[in-house]
Amino acid sequence: MNGDRKAKALRILVVNWQDRENPQSGGAETHLHEIFGRLVTRGHQVTLLASGWRGAPSRAELDGIAIHRTGRRYTFSVAAPRYFARHLRGSTWDVVVEDLNKVPLFTPFWTGGVPVALLVHHLFGATAFREASFPVAAATWLLERPIPRAFADLPVVAVSRSTRDDLIRRGLERTRIEVVHNGLDLGALVPPADGERFPEPTAVYLGRLKRYKGVDLVLRAVARLRGTGVPVRLLVGGKGDHEGALKALAAQLDLRDAVRFLGFVTEEEKKQLLQRSWIHILASPKEGWGISCLEAAACGTPTVASDAPGLRDSVVDGTTGFLVPHGDVPRLSEAVGRVLADPELRERLGRQARAFAESFSWDFSSDAMERFLTRVVRNSCLG
Repeated sequence: MNGDRKAKALRILVVNWQDRENPQSGGAETHLHEIFGRLVTRGHQVTLLASGWRGAPSRAELDGIAIHRTGRRYTFSVAAPRYFARHLRGSTWDVVVEDLNKVPLFTPFWTGGVPVALLVHHLFGATAFREASFPVAAATWLLERPIPRAFADLPVVAVSRSTRDDLIRRGLERTRIEVVHNGLDLGALVPPADGERFPEPTAVYLGRLKRYKGVDLVLRAVARLRGTGVPVRLLVGGKGDHEGALKALAAQLDLRDAVRFLGFVTEEEKKQLLQRSWIHILASPKEGWGISCLEAAACGTPTVASDAPGLRDSVVDGTTGFLVPHGDVPRLSEAVGRVLADPELRERLGRQARAFAESFSWDFSSDAMERFLTRVVRNSCLG
């Protein structure tokens, strides 16, 4: 690392659909600001081109990153190339990072020959049809199809082995892909100092309330457990356009007294929920990494999750929690019930989860990203 630190500071342009102030922001935006904000503190110049939203200022600075906003959620792919041509093409960039977490923006075709690196969280594939309307899902699926050709010669960062393997299956070369895991704030996310948890068996889900996240499966598993006499309650933290449907399902399943929808939660509230809950649940069919599983692990809280891409990276089956077949509600409820019923198992899984989480930090991740981008720029100069 010391050799790279002596190299000149990089001028980095990141292109991502959103920044962390966007009301629709999620884990990808947390990743962006944690990584590239740290690169700013190391002397690199980072600019972010992202979409705006109603009432958003067109320019901002967050974490030392200069943010340019243009277009909206569904127009950004058209607005971004135009904005770059008018306002950013004149700058001397060392590297452009396309942060791909929705659909590709195909930056190599409009950034004027600047070296481009691709950063991939996950691709939706057929999962898009579980979340969006058919036209939007079909457009997402179709836009992902050219990725192997459009980005064939580019260096790539994947945030997990699952994402790397997905890219390889789609035709990208393994030798061009480097895995740089997401990190954690291990100083803030810690097990409860007093060891105390909620007095009643409590499970927690934290994330956006989107249809593809599988929160309906979690509700059905909780209902199944309560039907067998297990007095479990569920705390749901997060907002999203599927919230109304989930509340209706909870009522239908007679879970009004067992489920609390908390809405948006702050970082401090999130930490307290993870520290005090007995178990964390994530039943989505696909994730880039499953950051909430690692955050729970850092707090000494085991996770039961779908045996799915991304979640296989962030949950060690039988060690930090359990993985169950996606969509199998009986198996999901059985695994959750097993952890809730056995305090010794829960304590062992939590202890091992914390040890696993300690392998990850944002500092380690930003170190790896800095080395990667320095190599990209160096190789482009040699080429």
